[in-house]
Amino acid sequence: MQKHTEEHDADVGSEPSPTPLSHARPVGSTGRAAVYVPVLAARGNGGATAHDDKTHAPEARLAEALGLAAAIDLEVVAQGLIPLRAIRPSTLIGSGKVEEIKALIGEQHIELVVIDFPLSPVQQRNLEKALGAKVVDRTGLILEIFGRRARTAEGKLQVELANLTYAKSRLVRAWTHLERQRGGAGFLGGPGETQKELDKRMLQDTIDSIKIDLEKVKRTRGLHRKGRAQVPYPVVALVGYTNAGKSTLFNALTGAGVVAKDLLFATLDPTMREVKLASGRRIILADTVGFISELPTMLIAAFRATLEEVLEADVILHVRDIASDESEAQRADVLKVLGELGITTEGPDCAILEVWNKADLVVADRLAELQLKAAREATGAFVISAVTGAGVPQLLGAIAEQLSKSGDILTLSIDPSEGALMAWLHQNTEVLAHDDGEDGRLRYRLRIDKTRVGRLQARLAAVGQAGAQIV
Repeated sequence: MQKHTEEHDADVGSEPSPTPLSHARPVGSTGRAAVYVPVLAARGNGGATAHDDKTHAPEARLAEALGLAAAIDLEVVAQGLIPLRAIRPSTLIGSGKVEEIKALIGEQHIELVVIDFPLSPVQQRNLEKALGAKVVDRTGLILEIFGRRARTAEGKLQVELANLTYAKSRLVRAWTHLERQRGGAGFLGGPGETQKELDKRMLQDTIDSIKIDLEKVKRTRGLHRKGRAQVPYPVVALVGYTNAGKSTLFNALTGAGVVAKDLLFATLDPTMREVKLASGRRIILADTVGFISELPTMLIAAFRATLEEVLEADVILHVRDIASDESEAQRADVLKVLGELGITTEGPDCAILEVWNKADLVVADRLAELQLKAAREATGAFVISAVTGAGVPQLLGAIAEQLSKSGDILTLSIDPSEGALMAWLHQNTEVLAHDDGEDGRLRYRLRIDKTRVGRLQARLAAVGQAGAQIV
């Protein structure tokens, strides 16, 4: 084994760190890339990815990394797992593997090397110097995807904030060559210290400005939420691992044209539509950004506003790709994030329904097993196909049943002439039954959200006892 020296773990070069991918030349369909997943030595379970992922198989992590590359149209001409005995502080991977990849870069004319691991600024810079090609880690790749997919003003601000936070971390040792020129003592520093601090201060000023803009957007979203509360329709939020089929299900339920592709992070900005259930009750359905394991910390913070709809939701639909071998591991990732957001994920107060999607991709025998298992789930699980529509009516019925748990059941006696009131009831409550009473009046039995009881009482007061009353 090659002996490590202090020189090997020092900076290979003294240049400033190259700009993040999002600031480099746009990589289109002709961008040639190599994708690698570092894997630590086996621990009796086939090995673990370098970020110590104990739930996802290394092969699955490679497939996910390839999916991330495909999401920005990279042409992957080389891929693989990189076995590691230990993580090298200088380059992450060993010198032999570095030379092997360098040779491949020359042969295949590779422009970009993706390392599915959070590289330190030193490791990224040293690898780029040694390989002679652009190197991007998992965080940088996800940031690039988010930058290309964001459509709303809020989404773009969130991406910019995350990008700048990432870029600021790259400055930690970006100016070491100038720092060596420093002179003086105490708080007096040389040009390197001045340049580094200037860059960090400029980045921080921009970050602070974006945070102010995001707070304004957040307040606007809060006003919109208050406006919906005046309706008010219950909110049902779709969550799940990226590419689980949330947007396809959203389109199936709403008829909307939300982008639904076989790509990771096809949806970034929250989308909301009104849906009318079979009972006549209206709900607001919210599609949200997909979750992913090892999501960069700055993205969790930056996109928290996107997940606010989940925090406000009356019911959460956890959409899972049940055809994937990684379905259970992905479920654990999603529940972990929901738990961090303060959402109850188990017990009697849990308002999460599991939606086992992509049943059309499961063989018949396996599908029968899943349906039996779903029927035994205490919290409720529904096997569906958002593409064929199988199981969707049952899911909608379960949503209505879940929402009904928070409503009051009332019986009203209404004069037949009160057409406006009856129309309001059908629009704003769940009418369970209505028939003609012996006294010529109409009797309505309905379920109403507690938040709407006050509005109903105001309408009853407006028409008086002769018009309608609670019996």
